[in-house]
Amino acid sequence: MSKGSFPRVTRRPGGIRRPVVVAVAALVPAGFAGWLLWDASADGGEKAPAAAASSASPGRSPASQAPPRQPSPSAGSPSASGSSAPQSAPPSASPAAADEGPLPDGPLKGKVVLVDPGHNIRNSEHTAEINRSVDIGTGRKECDTTGTSTDAGYAEATFSLDVAHRIRALLRAQGAKVVFTHDGERPYGPCVDERAAIGNRAHADAAVSVHADGSAVGNRGFHVILPASVKGGRADTSAIAGPSKDLGVRIAGHFVRSTRSAASNYIGGGTGLDTRGDLGGLNLSTVPKVFVECGNMRDPEDAALLTDGAWRQKAAQGIADGITDFLDG
Repeated sequence: MSKGSFPRVTRRPGGIRRPVVVAVAALVPAGFAGWLLWDASADGGEKAPAAAASSASPGRSPASQAPPRQPSPSAGSPSASGSSAPQSAPPSASPAAADEGPLPDGPLKGKVVLVDPGHNIRNSEHTAEINRSVDIGTGRKECDTTGTSTDAGYAEATFSLDVAHRIRALLRAQGAKVVFTHDGERPYGPCVDERAAIGNRAHADAAVSVHADGSAVGNRGFHVILPASVKGGRADTSAIAGPSKDLGVRIAGHFVRSTRSAASNYIGGGTGLDTRGDLGGLNLSTVPKVFVECGNMRDPEDAALLTDGAWRQKAAQGIADGITDFLDG
């Protein structure tokens, strides 16, 4: 891929997609000019252990991961204006109940999107439950993790739920039915295998798990995690690996347009894409699914963005636009 471009995928007659390069030099910041489409299939999609510290919060190095703190009062829940005012997530009887109410007509009418807010703010109060191992198809991993936080105490779980709310509002406005894995109403979790199962039961047309990373200071930028082609036990991603990559590429491109953020400088070789075969939320999915790590909470510059409500709205817009492009492309 040439400098100053990102991969965009269009649908050819017969429903077969082929990559097409669209130049966006004017839209992409200088630090992102070398972004290339990268395929990890050559190495099987498995990364070094340091980049796989947690099944629910991928990409953290053990030395830099910290337990979450309670969110700071200045970093709150979503609003269309980008406000940072705190707001509690409303309880819901089930994940599907998060999308009750009539849907407007729009380009995504009839589509179902699974949005998975990473972690749960109360996970740290239920360590025994979240530390128990669950089957991820190719092995076993912990049910969930606490996630990370900024140095000021803004928790990844709070961030992910906030951005998820914003994504839901944007997609619903286009007629999509949006299903959450949780809406802050649960005492902990759900576990990674249940997160995948919720999207499967909903027969989602696309699924996105929202996260922020917890790496070392100086490690900056976003990346999208794609499922590797894995088969073992209950895991078989052969049918979704291709469509998931398509979804991830589109989200990455729109994330750059909306936020003007650069791709990760520490994961994915500058591509903004990382393929992994060790995450239960991806391994057990039967619908196209990706994880989006929106930035590094442990880096002060990234943290300043992640804790800003206006930037979170841009992040949500980029993710929602990528999903829309995938479903309507």
